[in-house]
Amino acid sequence: MSSKGLSGRIKLSSYDDMFSAENDGDTAVEAKPADGQIVELPLSELHTFENHPFRVVDDENMEEMVESVKAYGVLVPAIARPRAGGGYELISGHRRKHDSELAGKETMPVIVRYCDNDEAVVIMVDANIQREDILVSERAKAYQMKYEAMKHQGKAQGNSLQEMSEQAGESMKTIQRLICIASLDEKLLNMIDEKKLGLRQGVDLSFIPQDKQRMVYEVITAMNISLSLEQSARIKEASRKGYLNEDFLKDYLSEKKAKPRKVVFNQKKLDNYFTPDMSNEDIEELIVKLLDEWKEKGEPR
Repeated sequence: MSSKGLSGRIKLSSYDDMFSAENDGDTAVEAKPADGQIVELPLSELHTFENHPFRVVDDENMEEMVESVKAYGVLVPAIARPRAGGGYELISGHRRKHDSELAGKETMPVIVRYCDNDEAVVIMVDANIQREDILVSERAKAYQMKYEAMKHQGKAQGNSLQEMSEQAGESMKTIQRLICIASLDEKLLNMIDEKKLGLRQGVDLSFIPQDKQRMVYEVITAMNISLSLEQSARIKEASRKGYLNEDFLKDYLSEKKAKPRKVVFNQKKLDNYFTPDMSNEDIEELIVKLLDEWKEKGEPR
């Protein structure tokens, strides 16, 4: 089908078309757009979704999108719902709105949806979660918002996680961990985004109070330490048992740990003593046995 034929079948309602004259012709009455209708709305009427977890960043990709909007306009309509205080709340399309502003546009196409808060959250998360450029912290907050919305809708915990897993293509365990870290102190979340703190370590720290989280951040930053799983688990335990404080944390993280020793044998040397049919486990077991016998004889070191 030609673009001319397609454009003839799609009708965008302009903002002015949504108003009509009634009675004596002097009173303007707003015509309510239908659910799912695409309308052209002023950017000034589009407001940010409350607690929207996804960033709008002026990066190289944004510059390319701005040029596209200048040349062709917004090709994929945003999604918004009417606001009680007037105007519309953007559910999906915050980047497109920003592109349009930078491109000097005054309006953009929007799909109008009539939905409650929980439905809006689910739509917002599903529309953004598959993007490749989102941070771990953004995914965490988005999953937490969707999980809470699905609980409000009456879905059981296991069913909610399974549905989220199937829709996003991530394991339930990963989604559970991400939901856990959503409550982390923002500075610890930034460390996870910057790969200075592991996800599982972040999960451990999410179980300690917020004031203790900030203390942990300040100590590990000052000491330039990247927490291991063993260390984060110990910190979690110290908090649970009530002895987590700055002195304990500094002393514990300052402990010198013996480096694990690893001995590598030359293959030719091993061939002089062991037959080819012996496995590595067999060789290790025999070596340990001979060393034990040597130790029992009290041979000098």
